[in-house]
Amino acid sequence: MKKSIILSVLLLSSWINFAQVKTPAASPKATVQQTVGLTEVTLEYNRPSARGRAVFGDLVPFGRMWRTGANQNSMVSFSDDVVINGKTVSKGKYAIFVTPKADNWEVILYDDTNNWGLPEKWDDAKVAVKTNIKPEALNRNIETFTIAINQLDDANFGYLEISWEKTLVSIKFEVPTKELAMSNINKVLAGATFGDYYAAANYYYASNLDLNTALGYMNTAIEMATKARGEAPFWYLRVKSLIQAKNGDKKGAIETAKLSLTGAEKAENNDYIKMNKDSIAEWSRK
Repeated sequence: MKKSIILSVLLLSSWINFAQVKTPAASPKATVQQTVGLTEVTLEYNRPSARGRAVFGDLVPFGRMWRTGANQNSMVSFSDDVVINGKTVSKGKYAIFVTPKADNWEVILYDDTNNWGLPEKWDDAKVAVKTNIKPEALNRNIETFTIAINQLDDANFGYLEISWEKTLVSIKFEVPTKELAMSNINKVLAGATFGDYYAAANYYYASNLDLNTALGYMNTAIEMATKARGEAPFWYLRVKSLIQAKNGDKKGAIETAKLSLTGAEKAENNDYIKMNKDSIAEWSRK
């Protein structure tokens, strides 16, 4: 009898520990990962919903610092140094704090992320950057609080966007894409393949960098690829023609585009056939 009682108690205890009630979180956690140029940006935050409540100036009072979300303070991390409002912010993780006002928001990145909400004791020495942003009025309602990385432009910058209700605040951050890419190119080209030279040339062309260097890299890529494959890839020749045209050599660009066209026709690649024909016609008119 005693053994049966002990066994029943153990089974009940085990069932209580195992059976945990799960319910939806009022402010579910979100993680956002975005590559900007060559920099990895990660957001971690909790998303409250308005649920019929007035938000800014009421639920989130004007003139009072806010954790920028719910529960634990919202956080952003950068894999490389970035620039915000002219100030370099070192790579790492930061808490996001804001002080909303009707016509101006103060946005702070704070390098102590171990807080549940606001820090118990504020330390100005831990402020990585502080910037003031004018909020934008939206013509639609955002029910659930949202932080996102948007408006990526030429891989050189992006915007940290905070939106809720009918308010949007956009914080621009610049990333060191050019410096990282150039460093990587110089490192890789010490023992490069033709694919590496092609990638370097394409980057120079797309980023409006030195076109003579781009053409040199592309010529090397084509020479190496021809030796390895017996012929130059038609997409390599396509990029070379674009570099030549951009550099003012329309005659050379047309000759190269014709070679690319021949390769594309052989491969039955209709996209490159059209692009080359369109470019040849365009450059012939000028």
